[in-house]
Amino acid sequence: MRTIEKITRMQSTSNTLRMEGKTISLVPTMGALHSGHLQLIARGVELADVCVVSIFINPLQFAQNEDLNKYPRDIDGDLNKMNSLGVDYVFIPALDEMYPDGFQTHVEVGSLQEHLCGPFRPGHFRGVCTAVLKLFNIVKPHVAVLGEKDYQQLKIIQQMVRDLSLDVDIVAHETLREENGLAASSRNSYLPPADRERAGGLYTALRKIKMEFENGQRNTELLIALGKKVLSDMSIEDIDYMEICDCETLESKKEAKSGDLVALALKIGGARLIDNLRL
Repeated sequence: MRTIEKITRMQSTSNTLRMEGKTISLVPTMGALHSGHLQLIARGVELADVCVVSIFINPLQFAQNEDLNKYPRDIDGDLNKMNSLGVDYVFIPALDEMYPDGFQTHVEVGSLQEHLCGPFRPGHFRGVCTAVLKLFNIVKPHVAVLGEKDYQQLKIIQQMVRDLSLDVDIVAHETLREENGLAASSRNSYLPPADRERAGGLYTALRKIKMEFENGQRNTELLIALGKKVLSDMSIEDIDYMEICDCETLESKKEAKSGDLVALALKIGGARLIDNLRL
């Protein structure tokens, strides 16, 4: 496993690999790798001859009042976790490599960013798309592996790939969960043990909605009220949103149908957590 910090070296390495007929997979991360990341990486190793993992904490996707400065960082720990997974290259660009002086080009996807997390994190998905497009242009992967926990991000990147005719396949990987159902996330590290256990209520609420849907309930207002009651019973009240939406357009639904997405975002302690489940 080799680390690369310079864009030009990563590009030349990828060019050489492609000329040799090798396929390349990319797993983009912001580091602080957890077990969910490791599953994405293992999938990336399976899918291509050469697997590249990027570690870049992207400031463009953090608002001024968000957790950029305290976002967990552990490069040495991340490299140790990847050592035995079959990763070939770890791309760790510095901030001024990705965004040099005078940088002024940004990429954003239209209506998909207007739903769910979009109103609560203005500019977030513009920052995500800008960084991911740069990573695609630098690493030149044939395939990129993304997690379904960040479902809106996944759909936005898929849309960007289609709209810009990017020559990369996006592979979605299912969400890995802790024993209590909490979706694996770097931000889980913010939670003390009691809050971490309570945070399992997100998945409990989603499963309760799915169970009621399977029992025949289709009214999304009633389904959401049921989910919020589950959270309230666990003293989880600081909810940004809980919605049932179309899995492609992310538009809210009045009547639920099979395949729709139940998505939520809320705060527990100092952590903003997101999760979703398909009906």
